[in-house]
Amino acid sequence: MLRVGLSLPRCPGGAAGAFPMAEPAAGEDAGTGREVLGSSPVTIVVTSEADTWDIDTSSGPDCGQFVDWDKMPEPQQPAEIPRDVLSRPPKELKRLAREGCWAGSHAGRARLYPRLIQQVSCRLVTPDALVYRDVAGRLFGKPSVSSHPLPEFLEGCPMPTYCLSPHGVTALKKILVCVGALFPDITHSPLVPALAALLLHYSEDEAQCFESLSRLIASNAPHAAYIDQSFLAHQASCMTFGDLASKHCPAAHKLIAGAAENVLEVYSEWLSWLFPGLPFGYAVRVLDVFLLEGQKVLYRIALALLKQFRLSVTPAGLQGSDVKAELQAFVRNISEHVSVEQLLERAFGIRLFSRKEIWLLQMANRKALMERGITVVQRRPSFHLAVDMQNFSSSTVTAQEMRLVWSWIPERFSLFPPLLLFSTSENGCSLQRFYTCCEGYEPTVLLIKTTEGEVCGAFLSSDWSERNKSGATSGFFGTGECFVFTVRPEAEKYEWVLIKKPELAKAVPRSRQRSPSPAPESRLGSSRDSRGSSPNHLAVPSPQRRGRLSPFLAIRHFLLPSKTASMFMCGSRDGIVIGEGG
Repeated sequence: MLRVGLSLPRCPGGAAGAFPMAEPAAGEDAGTGREVLGSSPVTIVVTSEADTWDIDTSSGPDCGQFVDWDKMPEPQQPAEIPRDVLSRPPKELKRLAREGCWAGSHAGRARLYPRLIQQVSCRLVTPDALVYRDVAGRLFGKPSVSSHPLPEFLEGCPMPTYCLSPHGVTALKKILVCVGALFPDITHSPLVPALAALLLHYSEDEAQCFESLSRLIASNAPHAAYIDQSFLAHQASCMTFGDLASKHCPAAHKLIAGAAENVLEVYSEWLSWLFPGLPFGYAVRVLDVFLLEGQKVLYRIALALLKQFRLSVTPAGLQGSDVKAELQAFVRNISEHVSVEQLLERAFGIRLFSRKEIWLLQMANRKALMERGITVVQRRPSFHLAVDMQNFSSSTVTAQEMRLVWSWIPERFSLFPPLLLFSTSENGCSLQRFYTCCEGYEPTVLLIKTTEGEVCGAFLSSDWSERNKSGATSGFFGTGECFVFTVRPEAEKYEWVLIKKPELAKAVPRSRQRSPSPAPESRLGSSRDSRGSSPNHLAVPSPQRRGRLSPFLAIRHFLLPSKTASMFMCGSRDGIVIGEGG
């Protein structure tokens, strides 16, 4: 295979930098690569077919020119990368990435990354390497140091350099300036600098790194976004992570809610736990899988970090401390707690929603933010919870208890200030009056205090009037986002369950009931996993048909049809039944 390298005009660190240049004659410019086309010699380099196309572990002359090798972690034992790796089915390719098939080979990543990113579906008009060379030449010209400021969308965003050399840091800044010039619609994107820095470690020149980053920004794959590009999208992702953390990491969520004044503020930094929080060796392993699976991988890794953080601290040790600083310090020293292989294994062991369901949840959170006044073009504002806990007053719960309850509510609902609809001290104890006061409002939070001082309650995402829509005097109603909880004597949130035929739940003895799994393979009457079930889940068996969206997301909030509904509360003129699923 014949490979031709040209000394292109005005392309600092461009493609020509990857090839050996002819020695300049006396009196000529030393060859910065910025002369007018034709003034520099054309260098032809002949390389073998294997060096050009094989995904192997050998190093090359164009591999790692931006890297400070003294900062790089000790290389692992290189694994043998299959020669036909790019032709493998997507599922097998994901498995190889998760197992670290190319984790020990810098040259292997350098050859593999551009080809993986070329497979990303993106917009028809996407800036490529040639566009970068042209724009960089016009922006930076001949001076080796540019005075161009970084784009405004990076204001307040960390810019990690990892193991880049000073030459690499300069190249990184130039790439980010060109991204700002060619993607003017980006208003906030904290992930872009970290991705650019990581990709630059494995790029043969600035132009190739820019093209790879550009394709990730311009991705149009359905339900598989790679990079949030506005504060609205970023904040919706933070709220989505908060919803996922409340569901999949209840113990860690409870710990943080008890120690932090604003849980959403803690979760708003979830992305920085990964980039730049994780050490380089961990971050690049996350990148291996991220390029194949998209943003869902980042949620998995962050949830795994949150679970591990819960195991490393005690509630007493976290009281009075800066939770955000504690989390960042924990992530920086993650190697003291868990290896990267263990972290990935635990992350992919979490039974997360499908990519489409996560996308639906993000869209719901995005809609709530827009109703709150956040716009696509808005810069990063100050963000506060709707409830002022400092001035909170209630005879049922304390401010600390209410903060915990409020953290359990789906993020998009907790943005809005609460309105007191009914109180027995003001409205009496009539159930009919309770219905009259609450009907027409959604969602609602019900708090009940017993004569013994115990406090329990429920969150209902539907209107109370829906109890009558079935035509019966008493019926189940609500969506999968409903839940019941206790505050005293023990604070616990009880997750949603699926009930297709409520009468079946009554037929199963409590000793044989187990917590439902979101896996489609769950079958009624399977009791072999009962010993490993969580006491924080309502024990109801729940068959679920493959291919159907989770009822957690599939009810009317997203206007999606679903014949399966989660049922927590029923009511009539005589009383209200809460929880127990049957």
